[in-house]
Amino acid sequence: MEALTDAQQELYDWLVDYIREHQHSPSIRQMMRAMGLKSPAPIQSRLDHLRKKGYIDWSEGQARTIRILQSTQGVPIYGTIAAGYVNAVFTDNVDRLDMAGVPIKAGDYALQVTGDSMVGAMIQDGDIVIMRPVKDPQSIREGTIVAARVEDGTTLKYFHRNDNQIRLIPANPAYPVQEFPATQVDVQGRLVAVWRGYFD
Repeated sequence: MEALTDAQQELYDWLVDYIREHQHSPSIRQMMRAMGLKSPAPIQSRLDHLRKKGYIDWSEGQARTIRILQSTQGVPIYGTIAAGYVNAVFTDNVDRLDMAGVPIKAGDYALQVTGDSMVGAMIQDGDIVIMRPVKDPQSIREGTIVAARVEDGTTLKYFHRNDNQIRLIPANPAYPVQEFPATQVDVQGRLVAVWRGYFD
């Protein structure tokens, strides 16, 4: 599915939340107010792009008929991630996780946890973690749980920055803290939810 611009993403996220809460779509005026716009033209343009990209649809000539298409498809499960030492990750899609009622966003994805290095954070072997892509690594807060790719693979750990060094810290004292130059760490997502028992 084609990526959204920041303006399109902002409107899409607001629409998802509004429709989930009210069980119907908003008016153009409500969208204008929410986006801080004084003209309907930018709203219509964003709606047209969201429709062309397959995120929403509506019935022509009828008010308040916008439907969210993306969220009905679930969150893609992209493979496994190590909660231990690093391992390979991001295999082909193996399934889609139905996240009805959970405030997911376009671009969110799921990984199955292998290992026990994050048990202190209530993340166990076999759990599904919902991750959100990180646009700006500099914006990551200290202590955020991230999926971080390093030379040997990808791991799930607490993120800490110390000048030009990144420390990936487990939530289990049986595992060591991993430290890398910032240039060798690619943060691929931050944790937004944990799902247990999906494969039971």
